[in-house]
Amino acid sequence: MAVKTITIDLEAYEALARRKRSGQSFSDVIKERFAGGGTGRDLLEAVRHFGLDEETLDAIEEQVKARGRSRAGAPRL
Repeated sequence: MAVKTITIDLEAYEALARRKRSGQSFSDVIKERFAGGGTGRDLLEAVRHFGLDEETLDAIEEQVKARGRSRAGAPRL
C-alpha cells in the first residue's frame, strides 16, 4: 500500500490519539471519520464492539419498525 507523510500540529495529533482505539492505526481513525458512509458490516462490528444486550437490540428493532410505519415521526425517548 502506498503511503504519504503529513505534518499535523500537536493539538490535531492529540485529537486523533483520543479517538484511536487499541489496535487501530491513525489511518483507520481518519478513514472512519472522513471516508464517507459506513456499511452494514461496519454497523454489525460496532454493535459487537459495544456489546449491546438483547433488550437494547429489541428496542432498536422496534424503533426501526416504527419508522417504517411513519417515516415523518420522531422517536420517543
